[in-house]
Amino acid sequence: MHSLTDLFLRTPFHWWIALVSCAVGLAAICTRALRTGEWRAKRTERNKKKELRSLAERISGYGHSVHQRYPTGDVVVSERDLAGKLRKRPDTVVSALNLLLNEQKVQKAPLNGYWKLNA
Repeated sequence: MHSLTDLFLRTPFHWWIALVSCAVGLAAICTRALRTGEWRAKRTERNKKKELRSLAERISGYGHSVHQRYPTGDVVVSERDLAGKLRKRPDTVVSALNLLLNEQKVQKAPLNGYWKLNA
């Protein structure tokens, strides 16, 4: 018992710091490696929702800027043109537009594939 105490006291302080740092790093690596597929799926879903919300805000901002430029008319956009302008896939843009439709920030135009952005 006495020799174990001597070992602790004789070890320099910087080695203790290095040992604790390695233990914390190892714990972080093990935690990340042992996460389940369910956790990863939830994280992916959360990131997808966040990205969709961001895209919806960009679409809304685009509608406001076009309306400021042309204040007398309605802002009507094509799904494909909007996808090209925002550099996103058309199905992602449609999902964001549907999100805005639920918030009553857009309306479906009479023409198929076109949307009226409420400014």
